[in-house]
Amino acid sequence: MTKFKPFIVLAALLFAITLIVPALLVIPFTEGKVSGKLGEELKTETKTETAAEIPQGPAIEVGVYRLAQKKLETVPLEEYIVGVVASEMPAEFEEEALKAQALAARTFIVKQLMNRDSVELPEGALVYDTVTHQVYKNDEELRQQWKQDYKWKIEKVREAVTETQGQILTFDGSPITASFFSTSNGFTENSEAIWPNSVPYLKSVESKWDLQSPKFNGREVFTVQDFERKLGVKLPNDSTIGNVTERTAGQRVSKVDINGKVVSGKDIREKLGLKSTDFTWERKGDNIIINTQGYGHGVGMSQYGANGMAAEGKNYKEIVAHYYKGVEIAASDQLLTKVTAKK
Repeated sequence: MTKFKPFIVLAALLFAITLIVPALLVIPFTEGKVSGKLGEELKTETKTETAAEIPQGPAIEVGVYRLAQKKLETVPLEEYIVGVVASEMPAEFEEEALKAQALAARTFIVKQLMNRDSVELPEGALVYDTVTHQVYKNDEELRQQWKQDYKWKIEKVREAVTETQGQILTFDGSPITASFFSTSNGFTENSEAIWPNSVPYLKSVESKWDLQSPKFNGREVFTVQDFERKLGVKLPNDSTIGNVTERTAGQRVSKVDINGKVVSGKDIREKLGLKSTDFTWERKGDNIIINTQGYGHGVGMSQYGANGMAAEGKNYKEIVAHYYKGVEIAASDQLLTKVTAKK
């Protein structure tokens, strides 16, 4: 048997160790590199999934005709909602009231996009920037109006619009007529008391919060001559004016008999420029003094009522459910997709 010399065996072992040890040292670092790449890929996938969860509706722009400037302004839909909410409701109002206003504003414009009303508009315009449709001011105008309060006010309004993004009010699957007004007389009004048609979701409801509104009480004074001329009536020679013969569901004046001529409460309000159809009057000498309760037509959501509800802890969903009976909050994406498809 051949005998191996000890130093040869030792040399062989040392040679083998010099080959194996570097390989063992490299393996952990190689695995670390692979793990790092996998981690980066996972981060990329997670970011993509998060972005996909945020609903992104179709890109819609609104053509707003600026009456004062006599020019057309085209703005993204959600930016238009910001300008409307900022113009139609005080930014000092509760956040949930502002959200309810955002829903009403968005519902109005989506309905207008789907079925334009009969109001004549300049070419390219969808709405006017006045109460004919919805009052709208752009960012520059709001900066000038709010001055040093601009930052907190615009942030508050934008938050209300963002947190309701894409949401509208529907009845039987269609956008509703989301009418609103400033202050009720304690009750909202049935639609048929003001407009020709009875609308199932625009029914009279109690709105007790309005009694605290700074716009609740109003007063107008007319000479007898002006009163007769504007209403086309002739007052009796005594101190009387007329008798209320009918009231609405919202406890406003529906019809008045003035010396044999029946005049609607709506016509009296419009022709005399009263704040409300809930009025009382008295004749003092050659003057007629008219006191009103509430401010606006009274149909739909009361803005001061919405603010009162929000102050008591109600959220915007509860607010719109109170003022618009039987409606649902739905996503506008599918309806807006139909609008873009028609273009």
